[in-house]
Amino acid sequence: MHQYQREIVLFIAAFLAIFLAFFGGIILFIRQAKKSKTDFISEKEMMESNHSREILSTQLEIQTQTMQHIGREIHDSVGQKLTLASLYAQQLAYENKAPLVNDKIDSISNIINESLTELRQLSKSLTDDSITNNSIAALLQQECDKVNVTQQCRVQFTADIQNQQLTYQTKSILLRIVQEFLQNSIKHARCSNIEVSLMAKDGKLLLHLQDNGKGFDTKAVTSNGIGLSNMKKRAAVIGGTCHFESRPGAGTKLSIEMPL
Repeated sequence: MHQYQREIVLFIAAFLAIFLAFFGGIILFIRQAKKSKTDFISEKEMMESNHSREILSTQLEIQTQTMQHIGREIHDSVGQKLTLASLYAQQLAYENKAPLVNDKIDSISNIINESLTELRQLSKSLTDDSITNNSIAALLQQECDKVNVTQQCRVQFTADIQNQQLTYQTKSILLRIVQEFLQNSIKHARCSNIEVSLMAKDGKLLLHLQDNGKGFDTKAVTSNGIGLSNMKKRAAVIGGTCHFESRPGAGTKLSIEMPL
């Protein structure tokens, strides 16, 4: 009887050991399946994020190339034709002896010359190499100066950055983000003062913008309505993060952080 009981105990112990091993295997399998699912989702999200960044980057490149092409066409084709028309008008005024006709010819010549001046300015703006030739600090300073000239709002700009070599795309995107923030602050926030600061710290580029406008409820306002989503997408293209802070009556803050 004692031997029989011992066998029963051994059988139960073996059964429990097998059961625990089986149960442990199931738990391990479930954990591994969850980890695989999490890894798959993370990888999928990363692929989608990279894909979105590539698409936006391509769109920006195409937009830049298109503007440059239009600018060259304006300068080379339309500009030359207007110049020729202006010369013809001047020649007619010189050859014609009728004062009334000459007055009309002079008016036509003036209109052509004014149009030519405007087209040249447009062509220059479309083919402008200022982004390539200037530092990001100089570009942002110029943008702030433009707003100050209008006297719509006072913009203060400070920079603590030592000749950081940034790509054309990075400078272009940061400039566009600042332009959009300034426009939104003046148009929607009705602010009187905006502060813009740029600094390099611990291997990161930090851009901070703040206005003293009326602010808004970030939960109640759709991001697309004021361009917040667009700014975040642009920041993501250059590997940066974009953070907003705002509440009614307390202005709006925008912080962008990106690796150098």
